[in-house]
Amino acid sequence: MSFLSGRPSTDESAPLWTELRGDLASCGYFPELVEDTVNLGVGDEPLIEFVVHHEPTFNLDEIRRHLTVLALTPTRLVISHTDEQPADGERGGTGQGASSCESIGLAGINTVALTRVVSSPENYRRGDPAQEAWLSVSWGAMRRIDWEPATCADPDCEADHGVTGAITPDDLTVRMSATADGAERVERLVRFGTLLQQYTGRGTTRSLGKR
Repeated sequence: MSFLSGRPSTDESAPLWTELRGDLASCGYFPELVEDTVNLGVGDEPLIEFVVHHEPTFNLDEIRRHLTVLALTPTRLVISHTDEQPADGERGGTGQGASSCESIGLAGINTVALTRVVSSPENYRRGDPAQEAWLSVSWGAMRRIDWEPATCADPDCEADHGVTGAITPDDLTVRMSATADGAERVERLVRFGTLLQQYTGRGTTRSLGKR
């Protein structure tokens, strides 16, 4: 059963669900499985905005695909990841798909960083499309440590000063470009990131359902 059939016709976000289903179908990557995963994560909350990111990776002579769906509700950020697992030819098995869903309360999100890359910035006008966009979201689940040798101000010093490092959040990063993903998907990522910044900055969840 599609998640659309289980939602009341009075749901104001129904057009967004229809748009999401069409986007998943255009990717052609286990659309029914991804639909069901997103639906289970969102539950009975309204859908405010979404992003679909289809990312193929190349491993020698194999192509592995990965699909990420970000869904924004009045209280949560829902993240779905779907990967395909090839069949085991030696055992005559069939391929498998792994689809996971993570839910983060908006109050628990620490930072939302949105970066836009534009061409000819000297000619930029408000509302011009970006050629590339990066969305980074941190809620403290994962952190990356970058180590490097420590040095001092003396250029002739040969002493061992140990190592130094920087700890940076590394929970979620989504990058899209007009060349690889299309201008519409870049625009959608910018819109999603902007809404997520606004909703996480309101401080309370009571008014998040009002746009």
